Amino acid sequence: MAGGRRTETTILRELISYAASAALSCLVLFVGLKYLDPNRESSKRAIEDKKAISKRLGRSLIHTNPYEDVIVEDVVNPDHIDVEFDSVGGLDEIKEALYELVILPLKRPELFTHGNLLGPQKGVLLYGPPGTGKTMLAKAIAKESGAVFINVRVSNLMSKWFGDAQKLVTAVFSLAYKLQPAIIFIDEVDSLLGQRRASDHETMSIMKTEFMALWDGFSTDQNARVMVLGATNRPSELDEAILRRFSQAFEIGKPDCNNREKILKVILKNERVEDNIDFGHIARQSEGYTGSDLLELCKQAAYIPLRDLLNDEKAGKKSRVPRPLSQLDLEKTLATSSKIRVRTDEQDEYGVSWTWRP
Repeated sequence: MAGGRRTETTILRELISYAASAALSCLVLFVGLKYLDPNRESSKRAIEDKKAISKRLGRSLIHTNPYEDVIVEDVVNPDHIDVEFDSVGGLDEIKEALYELVILPLKRPELFTHGNLLGPQKGVLLYGPPGTGKTMLAKAIAKESGAVFINVRVSNLMSKWFGDAQKLVTAVFSLAYKLQPAIIFIDEVDSLLGQRRASDHETMSIMKTEFMALWDGFSTDQNARVMVLGATNRPSELDEAILRRFSQAFEIGKPDCNNREKILKVILKNERVEDNIDFGHIARQSEGYTGSDLLELCKQAAYIPLRDLLNDEKAGKKSRVPRPLSQLDLEKTLATSSKIRVRTDEQDEYGVSWTWRP
């Protein structure tokens, strides 16, 4: 009898030992797999970002998968974008067209539900030389429309794990659906969706194919308020199938004299400047400058009053703040500064014949 009890006790102990061992093995396996996850750190940060974004957007916490959690890092709340159309000098006709074709369908979708001719744009391309304001326009579109801005980065889509890149591309579109109205923005879009070549890596080819397939998927859904917005300096490098999906294309060229004057006024609007600055004269003297060039010009000119203040201090004169920026400061900077010259032949620069006309 006693021997039977000892046998039962031994069996019970062995069962408990086996159970504990199995539980420990499962725990080790679970922890090991968790730490081997290539997106573990990104997913962890993205979950926190997702909670913060959900709170800022005033929406309930949406259900996302681990791949969408990685893309969440690239989501920008439109309320936190500080660029509006008024922040972009010039381009009045293009801004008006963008409002009608892009912003209005995102803000007032009920106006575009009558018939098949009117509908939201599913793809818009901004192209032109560097520094002309393409990225600023993209941010302003998101701000004015109130759409969630998903700033897609190629580095976030690339993964050393086979199949992950395709799933991350899928996550971009599925997350945009969940957060719509949404704008999927790709800066330097030619680096991601350039022409397909036989020398392309298999992963890149799969990414392009998946991107186009998903793009076509929501292009057929008239109720989806999701748009792909691309910006590039080299539209001729884009794949022909991608160009076809960009139903609207806007050339953002170098500003003329009138637009340069408007850009200067926007740049210096909230700065301390003298009242008698002739912006038209400065605009005429800055032929060939882009908006980015004009911003750098104003930044360099702003150092002249600061240098004068420091020189006055060395001479024993005290001044609390630098004097206002003058026209002479801008003219001096124009005379002494040099900017990099870029090729201006439009056919050589872009290699495309299509453009938007107001």
